[in-house]
Amino acid sequence: MTFTTEDGVRLEGELRLPDEAPRASAVLCHPHPRHGGSKDHPILWALRNELAGTRELAVLGFNFRGNMGSEGTYGGGRDEVRDVRAAIERVRMEAPDLPTVVCGWSFGANVALREAVDDERVAALVLIGIPLQPKDVTLPALPPPEELRRFRRPVLILAGDNDEYCPAEEARVFSAEFADGRVALLEGTDHFLWRREREAATIVGDFADEVLGRT
Repeated sequence: MTFTTEDGVRLEGELRLPDEAPRASAVLCHPHPRHGGSKDHPILWALRNELAGTRELAVLGFNFRGNMGSEGTYGGGRDEVRDVRAAIERVRMEAPDLPTVVCGWSFGANVALREAVDDERVAALVLIGIPLQPKDVTLPALPPPEELRRFRRPVLILAGDNDEYCPAEEARVFSAEFADGRVALLEGTDHFLWRREREAATIVGDFADEVLGRT
């Protein structure tokens, strides 16, 4: 399916719906498009399956502008904020007036966070491998601590304990900047969570159930 951003860019996405009426919605934001990132990475497939199939959310994964079948050109992580905003609007058509969880991995976590701080529609935020140490990748700066402290909604930071872009101790410090931040570290894996995708998706699903009040 496709949807259009506020600046007229048509993006391609995949909408996954639960068997019953959704009780909430979710948007998935992929890793860096200049480094092979797309909506089709295994961790994002696992998240779609978990959140739609098990947790009964309407889930939208999409490709950022200029990536694969999405129109436009790469925006350096700045214009992509509009892509997340449009994805939130689109997925909420499937679950009107219900909470929206936004999940981003790596580059997608950076963009998701910068949209969420100004978007009250985001009920909870999942940041997987957020690049606290971007190293050789150029990314827009994350919001300053005073903005993070004003963000009152639940935030989960998930990473491998050997993630060089999101080191464990820095993840713990970063989570403390939020009013309701928590950290989940997967032992024995790194930034890419290879072969741990289902485990990571279950952690995210449990978080979604907690913040959405599932019994």
